[in-house]
Amino acid sequence: MKIAFHGAARTVTGSKHLLTLDNGKKILFDCGLFQGMGKETDVLNSSFGFDASEVDYLLLSHAHIDHCGLIPKLVKEGFRGKIFCTAASKDLAEILLLDSADIQRDDAKFINKKRAKQHLPPIEPLYTEADVALALPLFTAVDYGKWIEIESGLEVLYTDAGHIIGSAAVHLRVTTGKETTQISFSGDVGRYRDVILRSPEVFPQADYIIIESTYGSSLHEDVFNTPEQLLDWINKTCVEKRGKLIIPAFSVGRTQEILYFLNQLGLEKRLPAVPVYVDSPLSREATEVVKSHPETFNSRIQKILKVDDDPFDFPGLTFIKTVDESKALNEKQEPCIIISASGMADAGRIKHHIMNNIGDHKNTILLVGYCEPHSLGGHLMAGDKEVRIFGDFYPVKAEVGTMRSMSAHGDYDDLCQFLACQHPREVKKLFIVHGEYDVQTEFQSRLMKKGFKDVEVPAQHEVFGLDS
Repeated sequence: MKIAFHGAARTVTGSKHLLTLDNGKKILFDCGLFQGMGKETDVLNSSFGFDASEVDYLLLSHAHIDHCGLIPKLVKEGFRGKIFCTAASKDLAEILLLDSADIQRDDAKFINKKRAKQHLPPIEPLYTEADVALALPLFTAVDYGKWIEIESGLEVLYTDAGHIIGSAAVHLRVTTGKETTQISFSGDVGRYRDVILRSPEVFPQADYIIIESTYGSSLHEDVFNTPEQLLDWINKTCVEKRGKLIIPAFSVGRTQEILYFLNQLGLEKRLPAVPVYVDSPLSREATEVVKSHPETFNSRIQKILKVDDDPFDFPGLTFIKTVDESKALNEKQEPCIIISASGMADAGRIKHHIMNNIGDHKNTILLVGYCEPHSLGGHLMAGDKEVRIFGDFYPVKAEVGTMRSMSAHGDYDDLCQFLACQHPREVKKLFIVHGEYDVQTEFQSRLMKKGFKDVEVPAQHEVFGLDS
């Protein structure tokens, strides 16, 4: 067997790991979109590094776009196999992929207006809604905790990863004769003691492990202090400065977490009377999907649901639907909170909100999760005094804040706890993916001190042989 790493290799986004069996069968773990890579982004997304028509199965860990966002392109280029994932991931992937197609269409249209003025040829989106429609029938939902035979000699097990609803670590057992080899892929590992989701589950002993490392060199702040931090930013921006609090947030997971905390503050009668707008049709749909899968919630939320039938709603909350309503938010002068996608501020309506509000010192842009360094959010997080948005440069006069406690990714303690169910000496090789290279090398050293004898940090398109 051999495995090739075609994404999230010494970088965070674009998760794609291709396993080729001795009989020629090809199994792809994830098929994600590269995001926030600056000028490299389009080039990286234009080519897989493998023939899509030769892939037999796709094992999807979860529905975030950097893990599922190139599935329509995979189908467009000839993939016709089954896509396995959990039921919640299947539901989320449908709305996320359709939204991704819309964003690509709209961004291409916006950019092409400028290209036309420069007498440059137009660009094309990676895929369209029609391509998404061809991909959706290939999805097959599986339950957590059950080994499923996908064909003779191939079994797959999904265990809860606690990252977003439906997220899973994926375990593949390959049996040839009397020999069985298990390859385990972490997907994205969530946080133990998450405020909404269950903790990551233990999993059977693996021969090979592929693990993410987004925060492999850092520890998060205490998540239970998050409502206080959020309240401080609301009071500082909306009450004291009479400005707008702009929050880039991923539509799945992060937006619902913010709404949950705002609801909590409202129930405690501590939330100022400031309008809250969620300006993302996707976030509205995603919130409904989250509500439809209460089985993914932890015991704490299950208890809250007995007294509060909707922990993601509160007085003063408005979901923005139309483009005209979105544009009208930028004309409002009164203080408000605007939550909009994407989380890295690199696509969607949030770019327009930042563009229209970044020049006023009264406003705050609050970053509440990971931002790839080359993304707009990454530049803001780094303290850049000027940022480029839609090809034009804007001085950063608004305050830029961060809340590290809200990450849906586990820190190095969480990642090590995730691996604690494994006997390190029985793992033949461990691959570190989905992280910045300096973070990965630090995490590599940490894991080797814990007894994992062979730990690799694959480069883009690097191939490794695996013993059966």
